[in-house]
Amino acid sequence: MEISTLHEGQLSILSVNGDLDASSSILLDQAIEQTIAKGKRKLLIDCTKLNYISSAGLGVFMSHLQDFESTQTSLVLFGLSEKVFNVFQVLGLDQLLTIVVSEAEAKMSVNDSLL
Repeated sequence: MEISTLHEGQLSILSVNGDLDASSSILLDQAIEQTIAKGKRKLLIDCTKLNYISSAGLGVFMSHLQDFESTQTSLVLFGLSEKVFNVFQVLGLDQLLTIVVSEAEAKMSVNDSLL
């Protein structure tokens, strides 16, 4: 798995490419921690190239929910395949996380949430 990061002011986009499993979830965890440590408060996760997510991958998002709340960081996931979205939906995580279809919707969502 590869993660690329793009910073635009307070907005950061982490693009996930490949499979997010137990071994690669550490990379995403570190990328999220570094983004929060840099003071970025609008975080988008680009999942358009995410092929698979395991429970460890899901755990990364869940483990940071408290951090997002305490630092007033908005997190939005976008571009999930139907298969990956179904995993979030079956576990009810689509109710805890903001998931939208496109990058444009994600940008609108983080901007609206901080008004």
